[in-house]
Amino acid sequence: MESSAAPAGKGDKAGGIGMALMLPATFVVAWILSLTNTQAPGAVAGEASDVNSLRWMFFFTGIIFLVSSFMHSVLAKKTAASIGWTTNGFQYEIAFVSLGAGLACLYAGQNGKEAWIAAALPTITFLFLAGVNHLIEIIRVKNYAPNNTLILIWDFGIPISLVALLLSTGSI
Repeated sequence: MESSAAPAGKGDKAGGIGMALMLPATFVVAWILSLTNTQAPGAVAGEASDVNSLRWMFFFTGIIFLVSSFMHSVLAKKTAASIGWTTNGFQYEIAFVSLGAGLACLYAGQNGKEAWIAAALPTITFLFLAGVNHLIEIIRVKNYAPNNTLILIWDFGIPISLVALLLSTGSI
């Protein structure tokens, strides 16, 4: 993937750190709610805690993907600058796929194993490879913009969590 990154850490600082902290904070909140066994949207009373945790991961991942869709479309220039990128047509494609992924994750959180697998496969693949791409930009072009670095917690944390929870629930 050709990088459209700005030179070394030139990401827009306006809203940069605040926006960048949203993803790690959301990941932590999802796990806090999971570990305190707070009932997730779509949960059934008496459901195993790992299933409840999986529902929380899908819920928050769905919400974040919907926010991402808005950010990469309506606020495209500001979002691109905060990552250290320039806006281009591919950013709108990220917005479109984020919309679909968000809806799929919200649906999966309300349903069972088949929906979990169907939503998890593209989510795990996309986020993990996006994380790899962010690492490449950090190494090759020294892009230390907050939304290119702090996002790594989300990009790797959600896939690891989904795989672990899918294994724990016996879904894979």
